Amino acid sequence: MTDNTKTPSAEPRSGEAPGPTPLAAKRERLLDLIRGYGSCAVAFSGGVDSALVAKAAQLALGASALAVTGVSPSLAEGELEEATELARLIGIRHEVIQTDEFQNPDYVRNASDRCYHCKTELYTQLGDVRKRFGVAAVLNGANADDVHDYRPGMAAASEHEVKSPLAECGINKSEVRELAADWGLSAWDKPAAPCLSSRVAYGEEVTPERLAMVDRAEQFLRKSGLRTLRVRYHKGDLARLEVPLDALPLLSQPETRTALVAELKSLGFKYVTLDLEGFRSGSLNDVLPIEKLSRF
Repeated sequence: MTDNTKTPSAEPRSGEAPGPTPLAAKRERLLDLIRGYGSCAVAFSGGVDSALVAKAAQLALGASALAVTGVSPSLAEGELEEATELARLIGIRHEVIQTDEFQNPDYVRNASDRCYHCKTELYTQLGDVRKRFGVAAVLNGANADDVHDYRPGMAAASEHEVKSPLAECGINKSEVRELAADWGLSAWDKPAAPCLSSRVAYGEEVTPERLAMVDRAEQFLRKSGLRTLRVRYHKGDLARLEVPLDALPLLSQPETRTALVAELKSLGFKYVTLDLEGFRSGSLNDVLPIEKLSRF
């Protein structure tokens, strides 16, 4: 959450109304920035970042804004339905497109730039949507924190002139969640849910079959009450489970462990391992050399 405590120099003079908080100022800047586009299409996954941009676009532009969700085997089960319902609640027009990243050998081979090829496909198709609906700009949900992370997709966004209004307004992840809660968005506390391909270790081919294994395994784990988790696919059909540290005892209980191993082996995994470091977003990047992390 943002610290809205003001310094003494920022205190209003006696009799003056207090000024807007820093976050409120960022919110107004966000609305003004999007209003200046005149019309837009939002790359809308249904996560909190793109939901906030979609809400801001709807408030700023009304019927001149639309949300677009790309669908492929890399989208987890239930995500499209959640995105559709969220768009309805926001009140923004929602379009669904099929993306074909699996037709690109550079995507399937799953090198460290896989995300670049995925976003290139998405933004190419969003460019077609932009022309079809006559909108002036394509927006994504990248926030200020993403600028400092390893995000090959940001290079694709730049190449396709995709705007990142959250990042441009200096709105970070915690502020995204705060603004989303203020606007009553149901996704305000939704855990990050990157595409299923991000679960496959670099160098192992991304296939619809492997992603289906991962998706079903994660769905099974969620039935245990877990919200934040990852099932990572490694060479040899090995599953590495990442869950919060306080959930490790739950999965280690004999009855739970036995059921979990049986389920994942029935899905096609040959080995099931529990990562004792716990959940870490982007942990597969740990194996990348520093020069690749700084490339994008």
